Amino acid sequence: MFMTVAAEAAGGSAAFPPFETWHFPSQLFWLTLLFGVLYIALSRFILPKLGGVIEKRGDTIADALDEAARLNEEAKEAKKAQELHLAEARAKARETSDKARAKVDAEIAADTQKVDADLAERLADAEQRIQKVRSDALANVETIAADTTQAILSRFGVSVSEADAKAAVARATKN
Repeated sequence: MFMTVAAEAAGGSAAFPPFETWHFPSQLFWLTLLFGVLYIALSRFILPKLGGVIEKRGDTIADALDEAARLNEEAKEAKKAQELHLAEARAKARETSDKARAKVDAEIAADTQKVDADLAERLADAEQRIQKVRSDALANVETIAADTTQAILSRFGVSVSEADAKAAVARATKN
């Protein structure tokens, strides 16, 4: 240091110490030694461990991808099986509903026939009663008409027998 200060005082500038040529052999020695130690440390200890970790990670990723592909295939097969079961269930449900519909239709048809037969029987009975009531009413109408005819004619002073009045009413109703 004393020399650098003396050299500066003398007006000259000294070279940067690492660039002085007499330092080169020692710098090359330490450079070679440090790179050698670094190379040995990297090649023997650090890089094999790092390579092992990378290889293990690659194996883990490959195993995970294989497992994912296997599970994906299983999921596809399960989906196909589920769709098949669903289609079978739909077909069975359709068949069951068709059977139930046919059964209900048959019951409705049987009930309808029973009701129609009952109604036809009631209608026939009602028609017979109506016919009887009509014939009774017509018979009564003829009797009432004959009685009324006799009463009206008796007011005019004409007497008519009951048989003649009935015959006249019968002729009048036929026209």
